[in-house]
Amino acid sequence: MTEDLAEDLVVLVEPDGTPCGTADRTSVHTTSTPLHFAFSCHLVEAGRLLMTRRALTKKTWPGVWTNSYCGHPRPGESAVDAVHRYAQRELGLDVTDVRCVLPDFRYRAVDASGVVENEVCPVFVARPAGPLRPNPDEVMDVAWTDVDDVWSAARRTPWLLSPWFVDQVHALGAHPYRVPERETS
Repeated sequence: MTEDLAEDLVVLVEPDGTPCGTADRTSVHTTSTPLHFAFSCHLVEAGRLLMTRRALTKKTWPGVWTNSYCGHPRPGESAVDAVHRYAQRELGLDVTDVRCVLPDFRYRAVDASGVVENEVCPVFVARPAGPLRPNPDEVMDVAWTDVDDVWSAARRTPWLLSPWFVDQVHALGAHPYRVPERETS
């Protein structure tokens, strides 16, 4: 899927979460990134979480393992619609059973190059519908990993994972999410 990124805007927000403008997604992440809306999504299936390794061409945290995917809702787009759009854009698949598990998650982190992530970023959980076809411009590797193993790694070796994912693990606690298993007929 080819997507026109020329007019890919993010929604800027005040500290209280009130929208206050827009900025071009490709230029918003700098050493003084303004607070803006984003989302994170964790794809789960049969007690496993899809972890992705960010492409080396990513502006922030290149090559770092993180949750399944992240993105930015466009002006007027709901976060759930953005979750669906980015599933296609980054992983080449559709998602089902989308639900928000951390509606008030917010973080600020600075990577080794000095680029800042500064986001109001609700966290969603969903299930994949179809085979993975990762976009190499976004994802360099994927791994389905036992949720308990991921949580343990986030607590013992947080430097191996993106800082937002580590913060999400701590916010989600010991029983991060329960997605009902698919019924078989």
